[in-house]
Amino acid sequence: MLKAEFGEAGPSVLSEKPEERIAARRLRIAARNEAKKRQDLGEDSQEMQEAEAEARTSQKQVELSEKHLLKLQTDGTELVTNILVAADARETKRRAKLEEARRLRNEKLENEAKSSLEKFEEIIQKWTVAKAKEIPQDLRDALKSQQKLCALLIEDKNKLISELQQELKASDDRYVKDLKKQAEDVDLMRERMQEQVTSLMKVYRQELDLIENSFDDERKTLLTGNRKQWEQQRKERSDKELEHLLQRMKQLEEYEVLLQRLRLEDMEENNMIKVKLETDVEILQLELQKTKATYQLNQEKLEYNFHVLKKREDENTITKSQQKRKITRLQDTLKTLKTKCASQEKQSQEENQSLTDGYKRSMQQYKDVQKKMRHFAAIDAKRFEEMWLMNEGEAKALVNRALETDRLIHEQLLGLAWVPPPMPFMEHSGPIQPQHQAQRTARQIAMQVLGGVEEKRKIEGESSTAEGAGDMESLGVDRKTVKRLLELLCDETGFLIESKLLKLLSPLEKDAQSLMKLDSIFAALGIENEEAVYKMAEFFVKYKQQQKDQPKEDMTKNELEPEMDSDLIHPNDLVKALRAFTAQCCRPRDAQSQKQSSVLSLEERDDSEDAAYWESMADVIPESKLRVWNALEAALKKYHAVLTGRSKLLTDAHHLKQQNSELRTLLHQYSTQKGQY
Repeated sequence: MLKAEFGEAGPSVLSEKPEERIAARRLRIAARNEAKKRQDLGEDSQEMQEAEAEARTSQKQVELSEKHLLKLQTDGTELVTNILVAADARETKRRAKLEEARRLRNEKLENEAKSSLEKFEEIIQKWTVAKAKEIPQDLRDALKSQQKLCALLIEDKNKLISELQQELKASDDRYVKDLKKQAEDVDLMRERMQEQVTSLMKVYRQELDLIENSFDDERKTLLTGNRKQWEQQRKERSDKELEHLLQRMKQLEEYEVLLQRLRLEDMEENNMIKVKLETDVEILQLELQKTKATYQLNQEKLEYNFHVLKKREDENTITKSQQKRKITRLQDTLKTLKTKCASQEKQSQEENQSLTDGYKRSMQQYKDVQKKMRHFAAIDAKRFEEMWLMNEGEAKALVNRALETDRLIHEQLLGLAWVPPPMPFMEHSGPIQPQHQAQRTARQIAMQVLGGVEEKRKIEGESSTAEGAGDMESLGVDRKTVKRLLELLCDETGFLIESKLLKLLSPLEKDAQSLMKLDSIFAALGIENEEAVYKMAEFFVKYKQQQKDQPKEDMTKNELEPEMDSDLIHPNDLVKALRAFTAQCCRPRDAQSQKQSSVLSLEERDDSEDAAYWESMADVIPESKLRVWNALEAALKKYHAVLTGRSKLLTDAHHLKQQNSELRTLLHQYSTQKGQY
């Protein structure tokens, strides 16, 4: 308990940050107020606790001990932290004084700098005036005045330096005093903490003794009450045994009367059987005479057969002697064959051992080859994917370039609005994987059956509705039964849903609440797809039929009441049915069976859609646009030839203009020179 009180994470009054110290003080004040409220409530509720006769004295003692210990801990913590609070207050005041002294010092330095600058400027100005004087006496007077001004400036600086040194010495003295005070506070805090630990240990021992005494008293009280209850139950049992004995004696008398009646009935039946048996004896005597005559006839036949068998026995004796000689010859042959068989078996064992060793070597080589094949298959698949991505990137870049060219041709050359063609391949990246039809989830089935979301029906259309209805009919469960079952699950399995989720669902509509509840219930039961939902509905229907077929000996109150639905189970049996369903159908899936390899071998890959994929990239510009491009290219070539000719003609015209200007200049010079002559 001490660890829980003192090891609790949170802001501490010993922290260096003032915000954490303020938060720690606030938490301490709140804890103190709460402890005071608990103490007040404990004093006010003493009368109520005395009025409750069934309350446990040990529990009361535990609560009183907790309150007492909590109060002692709070008071002790406050006593220890008061020193820290006082130290924090002194530190705050010291920092405020330091800040004020720093501000005054800065102001003094700024004022001194300004005055020094003014004096220095005055000295500079007087030097300019002194330079203009030519009389030696005036120069001497000016020099003396300058020396006085410089001495005053230096004196002010020295005075400021001495004041700062005095402040530094005073701060060092205050620092030493603060260190002594902090050491005294630490010693005092340690002494108080030691006293608090000692007092808490003493109080803990006292409270523990009080709690043990209360538990001993309560144990004695419980033993006394249980002993009285046991005596009372033993007396009741002896009374019941006596009553049972009297009832058994009464039954014995009834059984004796019944036994006498059965004896008389058996005697009459025995006389009837005796008469019948005498009649049967007479009939059997007649049959015995017939059997004797048949016996005499059979005896004569047997004597004849005996003579015949005697002759046959003599013949068999001769045949037996011949067979013995033959057996002797065959035994010799058998010994020879056994010797050959032993040598052959030894040789075959040696060959089998050598073949076994060869087989093991071959299997090890086969495993190594398989490992290498898988390694190279993975490398080839990765290389194929990289080559695919590289070629796909280049192809997409070319497609974008072609589309950009087509856009420029339409907008700049043809002046038409450009519409981008459909390009589903631009959204795909990597090798093409086979597409499989996904099975609908349990949430989608719930949305379809409950009819809570109309948009889902619009998207899936009539095909999905027909498919879902077909699946229900194939399992022998109609949609109405599934809907009632889901509603029953929402009403009776609220323990599978978290309380936070129920609070969040309270403002929603009923259909939305049902869907969210079913989603949570399906997740708890491990139901993920529509097949599991249909299996659950079929299982509940069969469970209800089994309950109807079982014989009912005791009719309870719930069985006498009319049931809600003849096709569904009773709500009281829903939990049992769910437990049986989860034990039978919802088994944990093997993690290894769900793990799929990300790299497929190139031989197993289906490349039937690759050609169409690459052709869709190649055909992004249709044949009609290519014909337009060819015609535009021919026209642009002609236009380029015309522009080239015009450029050449313009160049020639420029050259002719230049030659004409040169000729005019020469002609003008010639005419000027001719006029001069």
